[in-house]
Amino acid sequence: ARRSWPAERPANARRWLLAYGAGSVGLTAIPTLAVLLGVLIVGVVIGDAGTLGAAAARAALAVPPAVLAAGALYAGTVIGAVRLLGLGLTEGHHPVRSRVGWQVWMTERLLDGARTLLFPLYASLLTPVWLRLLGAKVGPGVEASTVLLVPSLTTIAPGAFLADDTMVACYELGGGWMRIGRAKIGRRAFLGNSGIAGPGRTVPRDGLVAVLSSTPRKAKRGSSWLGNPPTRLRRRVTDIDEARTFHPPARLVLARSLWEVLRLVPVFASAWIALSVLVALEVLWLFGGPGLALLLSGFVLIGAGAVAAALTTAAKWLLVGRIRASEHPLWSSFIWRNEVSDTFVEMVARPWFAQNAAGTPWLALWLRSLGATIGRGVWCESYWLPEADLVTLAAGSSVNRGCVVQTHLFHDRIMQLDTVHIGAGGTLGPNSVILPAARIDDHATVGPGSLVMRGERVPTDSLWSGNPIAPWHRPPWKT
Repeated sequence: ARRSWPAERPANARRWLLAYGAGSVGLTAIPTLAVLLGVLIVGVVIGDAGTLGAAAARAALAVPPAVLAAGALYAGTVIGAVRLLGLGLTEGHHPVRSRVGWQVWMTERLLDGARTLLFPLYASLLTPVWLRLLGAKVGPGVEASTVLLVPSLTTIAPGAFLADDTMVACYELGGGWMRIGRAKIGRRAFLGNSGIAGPGRTVPRDGLVAVLSSTPRKAKRGSSWLGNPPTRLRRRVTDIDEARTFHPPARLVLARSLWEVLRLVPVFASAWIALSVLVALEVLWLFGGPGLALLLSGFVLIGAGAVAAALTTAAKWLLVGRIRASEHPLWSSFIWRNEVSDTFVEMVARPWFAQNAAGTPWLALWLRSLGATIGRGVWCESYWLPEADLVTLAAGSSVNRGCVVQTHLFHDRIMQLDTVHIGAGGTLGPNSVILPAARIDDHATVGPGSLVMRGERVPTDSLWSGNPIAPWHRPPWKT
């Protein structure tokens, strides 16, 4: 595994430890400054309001412009910082403790944070624009979700599709060294969820790299790859209407734009919930002093979480209703409405409720409200059930942290939805993914970091692991 790394260890440049520490502080300061700008705008609008009620009403009206201003400042700062950090990057091996190592690390950390705080920008018509502003070469007709990349080393050809949590031109580490290099996503290529196009790799034209898979060193045009290390995958190309996939008419572009503007509503909603928390604590302080406010602050936050969860559930049913196994082209109303619903999950439910409720009965209760079928005694440590209606978690089953119960695939720009079933006592190990139409039978176990392929069935009382999964044999000393 070390064959491509320099034989000698790099110099122990301790001064760069200070740079990494200072960089960590800077990463925290950027969103803090943006929030302070939003707070300043709200403060100016409140002015000399005479009563708490009047101040709260003015603050609520100020939330949308304050959020937009804070978001613009944050986005602009990220763009400027990433552009500066991209200067002087050269392909090859560099010590982790070096200027280049620090620049690349800072770039990835900045953009990882931006994927969370600027979530409405991703998987939208603005995403290619955002990536170009960051310094990436992005062709027309590109669709990209929450991609993580080193922009100055990235080329995305026209018509390419990058799914959730993809990684492009990201660094590799070994023996104290960092390796960076250019990466390219070819014309009309597809990089699946959590797929990787590492340094020096190219996803070929019309090619596909599947979920949790890496790009091979060399690949022919139109080839498909699965796993890590990747192996050749047979794939049938879906017949598509290009007016609904690659070349939409102007009316569909306008319709999608209008739906994507609504993705700002969940951001405003999250800010209004934060404002409500502050008002509630202020009321408790005024009537009972700081002691009462401190004593009841936990209950206030629990209430905020309940409101966030309920609001997200209401948005889901209002926007998309009951989701069934079906197919939808990229340029269709269901896709856009589903993205607005997902923005409520990520910007409202996640920060106020879901990330703190992981592994509790309350998360299971909320997932049931979204449409999931969840039995008694289920251990669920992940809220990533994208289309909850299609998920069944039978009694006593376990979904561990970092798992994705993936009920859709987006090959060939067609969203294909199907059910996922985890039987009684079944286990999906940490950071694993199960794809649509797959099933884990009763008391079967899938190990960590594994991929259950579309349509696969894991037999009762069996052990499987890997990407893709294969039989997982217990060592002879274990029972």
